[in-house]
Amino acid sequence: MEAAVLAVVLFIGVALWSSSSSPAAAAAGTKEELEDGDDQRGEVTYDGRALIVNGTRVMLFSGEIHYARSTPEMWPKLIAKAKNGGIDVIQTYVFWNVHEPIQGQYNFEGRYDLVKFIREIQAQGLYVSLRIGPFVEAEWKYGGFPFWLHDVPSITFRSDNEPFKQHMQNFVTKIVTMMKHEGLYYPQGGPIIISQIENEYQMIEPAFGASGPRYVRWAAAMAVGLQTGVPWMMCKQNDAPDPVINTCNGLICGETFVGPNSPNKPALWTENWTSRYPIYGNDTKLRAPEDIAFAVALFIARKKGSFVSYYMYHGGTNFGRFAASYVTTSYYDGAPLDEYGLIWQPTWGHLRELHCAVKQSSEPLLFGSYSNFSLGQQQEHNTPKVEFRNISLELAPKSISVLSDCRNVVFETAKVNAQHGSRTANAVQSLNDINNWKAFIEPVSQDLSKSTYTGNQLFEQLTTTKDETDYLWYIVSYKNRASDGNQIARLYVKSLAHILHAFVNNEYVGSVHGSHDGPRNIVLNTHMSLKEGDNTISLLSVMVGSPDSGAYMERRTFGIQTVGIQQGQQPMHLLNNDLWGYQTTFSTPPGNDAVTLNLTSMGKGEVWVNGESIGRYWVSFKAPSGQPSQSLYHIPRGFLTPKDNLLVLVEEMGGDPLQITVNTMSVTTVCGNVDEFSVPPLQSRGKVPKVRIWCQGGKRISSIEFASYGNPVGDCRSFRIGSCHAESSESVVKQSCIGRRGCSIPVMAAKFGGDPCPGIQKSLLVVADCSNADLAPLPPSLPGARRARRSLSLVVVAAAAFGRGTRAVGHTDSSVIAELPLRGGKGRPVFESACREDSGWTTAAAAAAGLAFPRLLHGRVPLVWLNL
Repeated sequence: MEAAVLAVVLFIGVALWSSSSSPAAAAAGTKEELEDGDDQRGEVTYDGRALIVNGTRVMLFSGEIHYARSTPEMWPKLIAKAKNGGIDVIQTYVFWNVHEPIQGQYNFEGRYDLVKFIREIQAQGLYVSLRIGPFVEAEWKYGGFPFWLHDVPSITFRSDNEPFKQHMQNFVTKIVTMMKHEGLYYPQGGPIIISQIENEYQMIEPAFGASGPRYVRWAAAMAVGLQTGVPWMMCKQNDAPDPVINTCNGLICGETFVGPNSPNKPALWTENWTSRYPIYGNDTKLRAPEDIAFAVALFIARKKGSFVSYYMYHGGTNFGRFAASYVTTSYYDGAPLDEYGLIWQPTWGHLRELHCAVKQSSEPLLFGSYSNFSLGQQQEHNTPKVEFRNISLELAPKSISVLSDCRNVVFETAKVNAQHGSRTANAVQSLNDINNWKAFIEPVSQDLSKSTYTGNQLFEQLTTTKDETDYLWYIVSYKNRASDGNQIARLYVKSLAHILHAFVNNEYVGSVHGSHDGPRNIVLNTHMSLKEGDNTISLLSVMVGSPDSGAYMERRTFGIQTVGIQQGQQPMHLLNNDLWGYQTTFSTPPGNDAVTLNLTSMGKGEVWVNGESIGRYWVSFKAPSGQPSQSLYHIPRGFLTPKDNLLVLVEEMGGDPLQITVNTMSVTTVCGNVDEFSVPPLQSRGKVPKVRIWCQGGKRISSIEFASYGNPVGDCRSFRIGSCHAESSESVVKQSCIGRRGCSIPVMAAKFGGDPCPGIQKSLLVVADCSNADLAPLPPSLPGARRARRSLSLVVVAAAAFGRGTRAVGHTDSSVIAELPLRGGKGRPVFESACREDSGWTTAAAAAAGLAFPRLLHGRVPLVWLNL
C-alpha cells in the first residue's frame, strides 16, 4: 500500500460481538457475571485474548512511572494524572542496586519506598505491573545490578551460572516475600496483577550458547514457583516457557511482534516508547502523538492486543549517578507527563481520547470475533475517501479510525483535537552575587605516596572505584634527562573511559571525550613541555555513567589502557585548569511550579542541593543544533527547605557559576485547534465539536493571544488570520475563557454571530496564556451554595452503596475534584477515568457555586463535577 495514503479503518461495534454466541465469553465470564459475584478474589489468569481479573477479561492501558526517578511528594499527583488520562495500570521496574547497594544491607526508604508507592497506586484505584527483573536495563546504572555483584567469585551475569542464580533468586524472593507480607498481590486484595522476570534477554541469549536457554527455563520456573497468584511475563523473549507470557517492546509492535508463543497466551505490549531517551551530544527526539496512537490502535486491531504500556508515562529524573553511559539527567521528558510531572499536551489528551474510544467497545474487542473487510483496491491506493456500508469516510494518511456501531467515527489517530501546550522556564532568582559564593579547588594529584593503589600496571577503573565515583586519578613519574634533547614531547593516552583530562607538572595540557554512538576508546594525542629531571603526569579519567546492557557485562573494562611519551614535538599554549568546587545558598521560589537550575554557563560536573545529588550535568558537550542536550536540571520541591538551600557543584571543565539561575517551570501557553467536522471526544457527550483549553497548576487563563473562527492559517506554533474570519472571534473567546481555569467554545457559526463565509470549511484556533492568580474565596451566601452541598452529600451516600473503600479526592490542576468511589467493595476499580471532560476546576469555589451534580458513567459510577 502506498505510504502516502496508508489508512486503516478499525470498525468496532455490537454487530461484531454477541456474548451468547461467543465460546470465549462463556469461558471467561461477562461483566454482568462479575457484578453478581461474591467478594472473594481469585487468582489473576489469562487466555488467548486477555488477562482475566476476577473472572473476566480486561482491556488495560498501562503507564510506566518509576518511583526511583521521582519523589514520594510527586507520587500522588503523578498517579492521579495518569488515572485521569485513562490509565488502568501503573508499571514500574524494581531497581536492585538502590535496594541492596551493599550486599545484605537493604534500603526501602524515601524515594526507594516501593511499598508506599504501590499503596498509593492502590489508594487511587489502579492496578500494578511489577517488573522485578532484576536486570532492568532502563538506561540505569549497571542495568540495575548492584556493583558488588561484579566482585562475586566466578560469576557470569544472566546465564546458567550458580553464583549469579543464587543472588538473583535471593533478591527476587526478597521482593516477592515483601509484597506478600504487605498483602499487595491481587488475590490478597492488593493491586499487583502481573509481574515480570528478566528483561529483553533474547537480545543477548545467543552469546551464551546452550547456557542461555537453560537460564531462561530456570528463571521462569524460579519465578512461577514463588506462587504469587498472578501471571509472570518476559518481554522480548519469544521462547518464554509456559506459563510465562512473552510480550513485546518497541515502537510499533503491531508490525514487529511475532505474537504470543501459545494460542492460550494474550498479546501484551510492555513498552510502547513514547519518546527517545536523550543522550549527551544529541538533540532531543520527540514522538508525535498521532504516531503513538496509530501504533496502539494497530496493535489492538492486528494483534488482538489487550494490554498496552507506555514507556515512559512520566518522564522522570536520573538523580545522582544512576544514569547509564552518556544518558542525560533528564529521562523521557516528552512522555505524557514530562520530567516535572506536568501534563505534556497534546500527547496526554490525544491518548486519553483513544483510551476512551477503545474502552467504550472493549467487550466486542475482548469477546467478539475479529473480521477484516477490504475497502477495494482502488479506494485503498488512490483516494483517502472510502465507502463502507453506504457510509462515506475521509481517511487521513497513516491513520486508524475507530467506529462505534460500525457507523459513527469516535476517534481518528491522525487527527489531534486535544489542546496543545508549551512550557516556560521563568528565571526567578539569579545567583550572580559573588559574595554569596564559596569556591574550593581539588589540586591536581601529584603525590604518588598518597595514592590509594600503586603498582606497575594501569588499574581497571570500575574495579578500582567500585562505581562509587565517576573520577579516578592515574599518576606516573617520568624522568627527563638533559641528554634526551628537546624538552618538548608528545603525550599519547588511550582510554576506555568517557572523558580524559591530562596535566603535566600541575599544568593542563589537554582533554578528550567520547560519545554514546562513537568508538569505545578515546585517544588524547597532545604536546607537553617537560622539565629536566622528574616530571609528574596526572591523568583524570572520568566516567559518565556505567553500562546498562550487553552480554558478559561483568567483563567489560574501563579506564586508561595505554600511556606513551614521544619527545621532539613543537610546543603549544598551555592552560591552567583545576577541578573546581562551588557552593552557595538560595531560597525556594514561592508557589507550586516545578523548580530547576539553569546551568547553561557551566561545563561538566555534578550538582547537589541540600545533600541530594540532582545528577550529572554536561552542558559544554553541544548537540548538532549547537545547544546543550540538557541545560535545565530538576530540583524536586521535596529536596528543598523554605530558604538557605545549600547548592554545591563540582566542575571539571571550567564554567561561570555567577550566571546560574533558579527557574520555575510551568505551562504558560495553551492552544486548541478544532474544525467543524471534527469528532467530539467521547468525554464531552456532545454532538458539536469544541475547542477545549485549560491551565495546569492552579493557573487561570489571563489573556487570549490569538482567536479566529474561519480558516486561520497555521497551527498552534505559528498562526495568522486567513481569508475567512469572524470579527467576533476574540470577544467571544475572551468572554468564555478569561479568568477561568478552563473553557470550551463550540465550533459553530451561531456562537460567532453567523457564518462569516458560507461554503468554506471552518475551524476555530485559540491560543491563550496561563498565569497565576490569587483565588479569593467565594462567599458562602452565594446563590445555590446550600443546594450544592446537598447534592454533594447525596452523591456520597450513593457512593457508600458500592461498598468499602470510598473516598473523595481533590485535584486542582486537572479536571475532576471528587471521585466516588475509587474502588468498589469487591476490590475492583469502578471509575472509568478516560471518559471525563477536560475543564478547569477548583475545590474551594465549587461548593458555593451551585454547580455540583451527580453523573453516572457507564450507568454505575457516581461522580461530582465541579465546574467554574
